[in-house]
Amino acid sequence: MKIAVTGKGGVGKTTFSAMLSRIYADEGYRVLSVDADPDANLALALGFPQKLIDEIVPISEMKNLVEERTSAEAGTFAKMFKLNPKVDDIPDRYCKEYNGVGVLTMGTVDTGGSGCVCPEHVLLKRLTSHLILQNKDVVVMDMEAGIEHLARGTAQGVDAFIVVVEPGERSLQTYRKVKKLGEDIGVQKVWVVANKIRNEKDEYFILDNVKKEELLGFIYYNEDVINSDRSNLSPYDNSEKTREEIKYIKQKIQGGI
Repeated sequence: MKIAVTGKGGVGKTTFSAMLSRIYADEGYRVLSVDADPDANLALALGFPQKLIDEIVPISEMKNLVEERTSAEAGTFAKMFKLNPKVDDIPDRYCKEYNGVGVLTMGTVDTGGSGCVCPEHVLLKRLTSHLILQNKDVVVMDMEAGIEHLARGTAQGVDAFIVVVEPGERSLQTYRKVKKLGEDIGVQKVWVVANKIRNEKDEYFILDNVKKEELLGFIYYNEDVINSDRSNLSPYDNSEKTREEIKYIKQKIQGGI
C-alpha cells in the first residue's frame, strides 16, 4: 500500500502520518515512512530518540551520493547528468529504523531559480517514484504543505492521497486543489481526514463540504496530542483516544484500497 499524506500547513499531517505508520508497524507490516517535507520532523513524531534523529542525513544533502548516481556535480544545473539514476538500494542503506518504522528523509533542494532542473531534484524524484511504484509493503509519505509537490509530479503512482483538513475554508480549498491535481496525474482516490474537530458544528461543516464517500473519519481535538509535542513524546504513545480514532480510519483505508 502506498499513501501520500498532504494538506495545508499546520493541519496535522505529520502527526497523522506518524500515528498511521506506528499502527501498521504494530500490526506486523514492514513500514517505510518518507519525510518529504522540507521542515522535517516526522522522526520526532514517530518517537525516535534525539541521538538517532541526529544521525539522519537527508538524501538531498548526500553530495557524494548525488554525484555518484547522476554523474553530475551536486549543486549544479544546466549541465549533462543522468535523468534515470539508480536508487533501488537507497531505502535499505540510508533509512533509520525505530519502533518498527523505517524513516527516510528526502530534504529540500534549492534549484537556483524556478523551472531549472538539478541533479539533487532528479535523484529525489526518481527515488520517490521507485518507493511508490515498487515497494510491496506500506509506504506512508508525509508530503510538504500545499500542492507544490503535485505540480512537480513527485507523488505519481500512489494508491491514494489522504488530505488532512481542519474545519475551515482554507484547508478545504487545499483539498479541492489536491483532488483536481491528483486526477491530473492519475490518482483517483483522494480521501479526507478531518482533524482538530471540537464539536458537532465542526462535524457538520466538514460533512457539508466533503462528499461522504471521500471522508475517512474525524480526529477530535485532544490536549494529549498537544502535550505530547511539548513533552517531546510521540502522540502515538501519549494519546490512546486519538490512536483508536486513527485505527478506525486505517480500517477504512484498507477497505477502500
